[in-house]
Amino acid sequence: MGEESSKTWQAPSSVVADPEGDTLYTLCARSRRLLAVSEGAVRWSLMLEGEPTGLAAASESPLLWVTCAGSEGIVEAIDSQTGKRVARWPAGYGACSPVIGPETHRLYVLNRFDGEVQAFALDAGKELERIRVGREPIAAALTPDEQLLVVANLLPNGRSDLRFVACDIAIVDTQTLSVRTNISLVNGGVLARGVAVSPDGRWAAGTHNLARFQVPTAQAEHGWLNDSALALIDLTTFQLRATLLLDEPQKGAANPAAVAWTEAGRRLIIAHSGTHELSVIEIQAVLDRVLATKPGHFVSDLAFLKDTRKRIPLRGNGARSLAVRGGSVWVAGYFSDMIEVVFLDGEEPGRLIALGGGAERTVTGLGERLFNDATIGHRSWQSCASCHPDGRVDGLNWDLLNDGIGNAKNTKSLLLSHRTPPAMSLGVRGTAEKAVRSGLRNILFARRNEAQAQAIDEYLKSLEPAPNPNLVHGQLSAAADRGRKLFESPEVGCAQCHPGPLFTDMMAYAVGTEQRPKRRELEFDTPTLVESW
Repeated sequence: MGEESSKTWQAPSSVVADPEGDTLYTLCARSRRLLAVSEGAVRWSLMLEGEPTGLAAASESPLLWVTCAGSEGIVEAIDSQTGKRVARWPAGYGACSPVIGPETHRLYVLNRFDGEVQAFALDAGKELERIRVGREPIAAALTPDEQLLVVANLLPNGRSDLRFVACDIAIVDTQTLSVRTNISLVNGGVLARGVAVSPDGRWAAGTHNLARFQVPTAQAEHGWLNDSALALIDLTTFQLRATLLLDEPQKGAANPAAVAWTEAGRRLIIAHSGTHELSVIEIQAVLDRVLATKPGHFVSDLAFLKDTRKRIPLRGNGARSLAVRGGSVWVAGYFSDMIEVVFLDGEEPGRLIALGGGAERTVTGLGERLFNDATIGHRSWQSCASCHPDGRVDGLNWDLLNDGIGNAKNTKSLLLSHRTPPAMSLGVRGTAEKAVRSGLRNILFARRNEAQAQAIDEYLKSLEPAPNPNLVHGQLSAAADRGRKLFESPEVGCAQCHPGPLFTDMMAYAVGTEQRPKRRELEFDTPTLVESW
């Protein structure tokens, strides 16, 4: 990397530590590079073909496996010594989170927007199967015997207006290449971003948000709106054995992301991307307590982990990925452009490896950092991204108090919100700018200055629609073209309220979709249909 590129925002998003040496491999989402870092310096750098979304390696192989997203995703094999490409295979839409099975010579890739796992035979160099697993699979882990693949889905399937709404954890049988079972998280369990399997193969640990969508959004205190949670799944019985809260009574631990077991299974390490810290849990003591409770137990006690967990503050910002090797944890600071090495034992201070200039070099980057930062809100309980991952949706209905009580409505995507006023489902905010400031004040319960609110505006304005997966080589299929003509025809009339290119007329209509007893007709702002796929 040249001097100029080292000053730009690299955004390290995935890290893998070489188990045999002192090299760390990291993906940089913004610069679209794969870096080999040794002794604090970049040994080699490879420009990738698309947005990098996942990195995997096996100790028995010299190869690294990288996924790049897009409507036509790819997975590449890279020589870890030279940084040269060795193989390239086509993958599905939003390919991410590759997992290697070294004994069975398998590679598993999650195709996020296709809702599937794609299995490859490495020896034969071919695809074996595509397995439907849920809505936006985003993290996966193999059992040590490679018989099961545990897959965490970001969003819940199905309707959002039910009493019970939660994501599934899919358990894939790697022998039959089919889903053995789906295990639902507790009610409100969404945004499952991390999963890891214990060294003995018995336990799967998954991180997720616990949304209190059943009550009005009156306060953030004590996890009233969002808690952070750890799901413990018994892989011998295929049960959700317990759900534990990661927050503390006076301080949240927002947006838990990556999770990993130490090599001996003594500790569980969790990266909190919203509060820039690690949780280091003496997990065996926790499992002993869990096994003394009934299966499926939800531990609502915020002090449950008090004497078994240490919270380690990080100097970096946006801890989204980690790698464990021996007594060290390598953490990627997405917004601060640094790799932080944390030593679990002893008094030795951690080390920092600077990669670039950080997100705050631009107003848009600062806005994205603030949008994902729970520490700007009341006691770190939640961030904007806790309900709007990637600026989009959490798949839940919330009862916001800005338009009265008792009329819960689906979380809206913030894509194009600044171009399609008014904001909110009932149009109670005249512009997205007003909605941003209201959200900071009334949802995060935060007081931020105008420059920071403007930075969040700029980040949201920068969001681009994801490509439609139903296009054929970027063009409408014959069937889609027939649908376009129907959509635009006066007889059908869709385009009267949803004209292109924004696919909204920015008007409000009483369409009769509210669920509460009608005291008055509610007029809903016409939503854009962009990304409605």
